[in-house]
Amino acid sequence: MRGKIIKGIGGFYYVHAEDGALYECRAKGIFRKDRKKPLVGDNVEISIIDAKERTGNVDRLLPRKNALIRPAAANVDQALVVFAVASPKPNLGLLDRFLIMMRRQEIPVVICFNKTDLTTEEEQRELAEIYRDCGSELRFLCVARGEGIEEVQSLLEKRTTVVAGPSGVGKSSLTNALQSSVQMEVGEVSRKIDRGRHTTRHTELIVLRRDTYFLDTPGFSSLYLPDMEREALRDSFDEFAPYAPDCRFQGCMHISEPDCAVKAALAKGRIARQRYESYVLLERELGERKRY
Repeated sequence: MRGKIIKGIGGFYYVHAEDGALYECRAKGIFRKDRKKPLVGDNVEISIIDAKERTGNVDRLLPRKNALIRPAAANVDQALVVFAVASPKPNLGLLDRFLIMMRRQEIPVVICFNKTDLTTEEEQRELAEIYRDCGSELRFLCVARGEGIEEVQSLLEKRTTVVAGPSGVGKSSLTNALQSSVQMEVGEVSRKIDRGRHTTRHTELIVLRRDTYFLDTPGFSSLYLPDMEREALRDSFDEFAPYAPDCRFQGCMHISEPDCAVKAALAKGRIARQRYESYVLLERELGERKRY
């Protein structure tokens, strides 16, 4: 029988099978021998040990179309990254790192800014301006008031969506608003450090409807930039693409080169300065890493 792993805890894998039932399974020793670790989101073949108790074994991992390291998940169709517009204040550098990680995996991203009730429309427009040409969809919502939930629902249909973001931004509240089968513990933002307490402690794939899965993940406060070439980092910023062909030098990195069309566009306000400065910072980080 085939199914999809929706949760893994303590060596047990919970498989949503094609008969609609949930089976508690162990992975066969062959996976350890081959150094293969089943991931949430993996499509698998299982054998039933006890149909009444719904227990079984994971016999085979089916081919993956992708696999993420953090969050650890497989066969992801898209990522929904959630940040708050306030409380906590959005760390845009962290968001940019996440966008690069997903770009490396060729996973489309939808950026959701939650808690719109805590800011003005002007502040929201400023955020929209920064990310308008980043290559990702952008949504503003207020989970507390139920605003924007239906729009997010439509984005999830017939897809496996990984939801990520820092703690305290409303990921678990959004998960609870989108479905009722699994209710996540909701944490409050610590006033002392203005950061959310971690409430999601394991990766779990929630079955919304047939072929529609929602993967809530533990919150993160930092992301390590993946090992990549400087050119790959540059090409991760979609804003540069319309202007790069007009640069004086082919392969221009848009930092110190003369007659750079990207820097000219930046000076004219056609590229968001926050995004460009984030790029320069990350490029410098890559350079320092390669040096040592």
